[in-house]
Amino acid sequence: MRIFNTLTGREEEFSPLRPPLVTMYVCGPTVYDLPHMGHARVAVFFDVVRRWLTRRGFSVRMVMNVTDVEDKIINRARELGVPWSAVARHYEAAFWEDMLRLGVSPPDIAPRASEHIPEMVEAIGSLVEGGHAYFAGDGVYFHVPSFPGYGKLSKIRREELVAGARIEPGEGKRDPADFALWKCREEEPSWDSPWCRGRPGWHIECSVMSMKYLGETIDIHGGGADLIFPHHENEIAQSEALTGRTFVRYWMHVGLVRLKGEKMSKSTGLLFTVREALKRYSPEAVRHALLNTHYRKPLEFDEALLEEGSSAVRELSAAHRELLEAAAPGPAPPWVEGEVERRLRAFASAMDSDFNTHLAIGEMRSLAEAAFRDPGPGGASLILLALWEMDSVLGLVPRADP
Repeated sequence: MRIFNTLTGREEEFSPLRPPLVTMYVCGPTVYDLPHMGHARVAVFFDVVRRWLTRRGFSVRMVMNVTDVEDKIINRARELGVPWSAVARHYEAAFWEDMLRLGVSPPDIAPRASEHIPEMVEAIGSLVEGGHAYFAGDGVYFHVPSFPGYGKLSKIRREELVAGARIEPGEGKRDPADFALWKCREEEPSWDSPWCRGRPGWHIECSVMSMKYLGETIDIHGGGADLIFPHHENEIAQSEALTGRTFVRYWMHVGLVRLKGEKMSKSTGLLFTVREALKRYSPEAVRHALLNTHYRKPLEFDEALLEEGSSAVRELSAAHRELLEAAAPGPAPPWVEGEVERRLRAFASAMDSDFNTHLAIGEMRSLAEAAFRDPGPGGASLILLALWEMDSVLGLVPRADP
């Protein structure tokens, strides 16, 4: 089984640190608006990763965080005239509700940043004591030159960082590339710390929560490709400066979802929310739309993609009904045995090759076509079992006919 590792830039044989346990951390939502297809693509893909690893005999411990302390949430609360926590809880509930409708199983742990402030303060204190961070009047900063490995994930060189960065008035940064671990703020949300009343920077949140629940070295860390820099680069610097150990063994990044050629996001105003899609299409059609392109490629999202998904799901549903009606105990014809064996083997090969869901879906649809080639009762049973096996990974056969 091979996984493309963003850190090394190549596919590598997957070997977890403590088999059969696989520890997996996925960067979750910043909860200030309804989830869109960018959020859904990450969640659905790592749902499939988890399902396949489980099918391969691994025991997956998955953590997906909730960023509920962030300026976007605070600004939204001001707009609405409500407490920041009300905004965060409302959109957090909306996220989990929408993911559940898409067939995404909840993570084993879904920690909130706001509930881990003491651990963050402790980690920042350790970085200060170790000479990797400093207080500068307006907050605590990580000193990037103190970590020689900075840039190894994004392949961004320090000279490029310094050239592209600038120190804003009022910032006491020693180096233009330094980033905030703690921001001094009096207004809510804010907490006491040894330096000032304030709140944590975004990057330290994930480092602290991932290591608390999964240990100092994690097998798989995932998220959208837009998080490679600076978020994941900063996570590596903080975490490895704290522990002196490798933070993550396999970094996996999902390509951006685009709408009209631009990144789908609230800030660009280009959004296709999960709820919009589910008003007109089945959850399985949406999953197909998100999974039928290799996860590392950008995905241009439009109605045609959903129509294609809807058509594919109708075909699978028709085959499923046909097989259910025809299936009965008895021997399967040799051609059915051969077809099932070939398709299952090709499906496994696709999933073992960096989770190639596009090829896996093709094998599943080809197998479903055999339902209409008179497989006989025993053959229908064999095809049905194989189809269920594939669907336990991809989740494309409707629970109720569309």
